[in-house]
Amino acid sequence: MVNAPTMIEKQNVIQIKILIGARTHLNYYIKKNNYTYTKEFDKLRKEQNLAGHLRGNSIIMCQMIFTSDQEFFNRIGEQETKRYFDECYKFICNYKNLGEKNIISAVVHLDEGAPHLHLMFVPVVHTKDKDGKPIEKICARDFWKGRDSYRKLQDAYFEHVKSNGFDLERGLYVEETNRKNLSVEEFKKVTNYAKTKEILKTTTLELPDTPELQDIKKLVLNRDKIIEEQIIKPQNKLIKELHNENVALHKELSKQTEIIDVAEEFVKEKESLQNENKNLERTICLLQQAKNQDEEDLKFEYENKIDHIEHKYQKKIKELEKENKGLNKIIDKFKDNLKKFLKWLCHKFSYPCEDDLIRDFNKETYSYINFEKQLDTSHFEKDDNEMDYDM
Repeated sequence: MVNAPTMIEKQNVIQIKILIGARTHLNYYIKKNNYTYTKEFDKLRKEQNLAGHLRGNSIIMCQMIFTSDQEFFNRIGEQETKRYFDECYKFICNYKNLGEKNIISAVVHLDEGAPHLHLMFVPVVHTKDKDGKPIEKICARDFWKGRDSYRKLQDAYFEHVKSNGFDLERGLYVEETNRKNLSVEEFKKVTNYAKTKEILKTTTLELPDTPELQDIKKLVLNRDKIIEEQIIKPQNKLIKELHNENVALHKELSKQTEIIDVAEEFVKEKESLQNENKNLERTICLLQQAKNQDEEDLKFEYENKIDHIEHKYQKKIKELEKENKGLNKIIDKFKDNLKKFLKWLCHKFSYPCEDDLIRDFNKETYSYINFEKQLDTSHFEKDDNEMDYDM
């Protein structure tokens, strides 16, 4: 592991590693979640009115872990370590205009090997809808768009912490190192993890005792100068060199096994998140089934109401048709009687024809004996308007 923070996972979860000693009581939140991640997501989506067509396999949350080696934190001290994590938090809040509101949780762990910031956020992108209106949408694919998206993240992160006074070195690109990603189990085999752990348990780092020069002098009498120059000093020098090599080797092996221990914890956490995602997918599936059932029930109820209304109006239409049929019979009968009546009047009062009788009737009464003209509503519009006006 290099000094600069490096990505160790490039799938649903992004992790950047940093290590420090175990001090559980010093753990603290930069932003604390009040509910489970799932409930926090639902609450955030509702409050922010976030768009996005989510499916059962959609990525709704991403994880980041910021880290470096123990030597880095020993060098900068406790106060600068806190400022470092504050800058890491500011970086991700501003990255791609994500916004602090979309951070679910950010906690600094000081009890898991080394200090590291564990951060959860919803991948929200700022885009426009089909009408060109600005919207905020949940879309991990667009947030991490491009094959080099993780490299851009690393570069931007390095520039941010460097510009804020932290002396870090950017890790080499994979094209330069030709490194391949190994699983934890593969890395254990390559590094002989089990044997290394056993050696670390039994290895002592104490400097071995060396004979005192005064004791040697007592034994060799006058030859102490030759002994000191040719035996004692070279031996002490060799012992110190071997001791320093042993300390350096122990430090390197410790760092190697510590990385594996932390990686195993991350693997466990990843599996836990995957299980949580599966449970969430099942929940979404059940909700979708319930939604579909509700839609079917509403559709059935709506169709029944339509049938009921249609039946009601069909019945009313038939009643009106029957009533109209009866009225038409009455009108026809009335017309026949009226014709007979007009003939009788003409005969009674000696009118030459019915037309003369009708003309005189219309003239003297200002009425129309023609029923079709009387039923023409345009003849009544003026009277209706006058009535409305008078009212």
